[in-house]
Amino acid sequence: MPSAIKQKYWDARQRLEQWSAIYFGGNHAFRDVVLKEQFRSAKAITPVVGETAERATAAVRWLVAGQDTTPDGGVSYGYFPVSPAAGWDVSYPETTGYIMTSLIGFARRTGQADLIDRAFRMAQWESDIQMPDGAVQGGKVTTPDRQSAASFNTGMVLDGFVSVLQERDDCVLARAAERAGDFLVQDLNEIGLFETHGPFVSADAIKIYSVLSAWALYRLGELTGTARYSNAAIRAVEGALKFQQENGWFAYNCLTDHLRPLTHTIGYTAQGILEVGVAAGRDDFVVASERCLRGVLPNIQPNGYFAGRFHSDWRPAVRWVCLTGSAQIAIVAYRLSELRGNGEYLAAANGLVNYLKAVQHVDTGVEGIDGALAGSYPISGDYMTAGYPNWATKYFLDALMLQADAAKIALTPAQQVPVNLAMSVT
Repeated sequence: MPSAIKQKYWDARQRLEQWSAIYFGGNHAFRDVVLKEQFRSAKAITPVVGETAERATAAVRWLVAGQDTTPDGGVSYGYFPVSPAAGWDVSYPETTGYIMTSLIGFARRTGQADLIDRAFRMAQWESDIQMPDGAVQGGKVTTPDRQSAASFNTGMVLDGFVSVLQERDDCVLARAAERAGDFLVQDLNEIGLFETHGPFVSADAIKIYSVLSAWALYRLGELTGTARYSNAAIRAVEGALKFQQENGWFAYNCLTDHLRPLTHTIGYTAQGILEVGVAAGRDDFVVASERCLRGVLPNIQPNGYFAGRFHSDWRPAVRWVCLTGSAQIAIVAYRLSELRGNGEYLAAANGLVNYLKAVQHVDTGVEGIDGALAGSYPISGDYMTAGYPNWATKYFLDALMLQADAAKIALTPAQQVPVNLAMSVT
């Protein structure tokens, strides 16, 4: 049997097993959530206008619960009721890294100091499990003998290290950050691409979305005053831009299907290029990120619906929504709206975020669901099917914070706001 046909067979079999577990398993609350979504078109969601602060605190509470469910200080990979984990999964080093930055951002806006303590605990754990060469492992947490390096994951944890070090001096974390930075510098090839991707993504030699690591590397250069980190970050962006088309689309820019990249990895790339451009004063980088945003804008519907994958001519490739990607594109649009004073970008960002509010569950009574975003909408979509990955909620929180900033809305410490909001959807 040819490998492509064999893969389709196994994918179909896995999907059948998931649906069987959803409908005939014992998790009735999750089954009810799935059934409700199956009878609502992704294109017909009524967005939620307002409730920015309340939705942000619900997201923070979910992320906090994700840390509290693990024994090690990391944040759970997510809540997956019909997976072998049957609920909260084990810690995930990659995304625990950039969750530190999100919680610190919320703490700075609200004065909620306990979130700084939580981020510090995450950073200590990341330092404890860092690989000998400074890299961060791919995949869920495992034993040292089974770790495999991944440059992208290293960059995401470096981002968290830098954010924590901006709040607290710690010589152990400072050394861990430098080791991660050294690994990334050494991993860049002659054309400016990171080379070590690990076994948890498809085996393509090029992964353009890894350019998000350049932002963390540039931040480390600023923090330490070390030019080689900043210079390497600029080289990485210049390398990524070799793969951008005139219409803003990037080739080789997906975890699994480089001909139809996820909005998730499109968002990674656009954000990394944008933020290095802003920090380095490179408007050509900012223009490149803006070109990507302008490519996707016509596909953002008035209610915020936004397909989860795109062909190279920006035609939608699927009907389901990659909720993480929608949040990431909203973040880029908020930042470019601020930089360019462009009302169209602000409207697009608000539309995306208001859609996401409408599909954030807050009243199921299930700790693993309330406050979270699913991988896809509907939850049966092909990205992180039937689960709530922690990075979806992390990016949703980031987008909500930028929406609050743009509208001058004061956020409230998470412990002071109830999570029993009514769902404002039809």
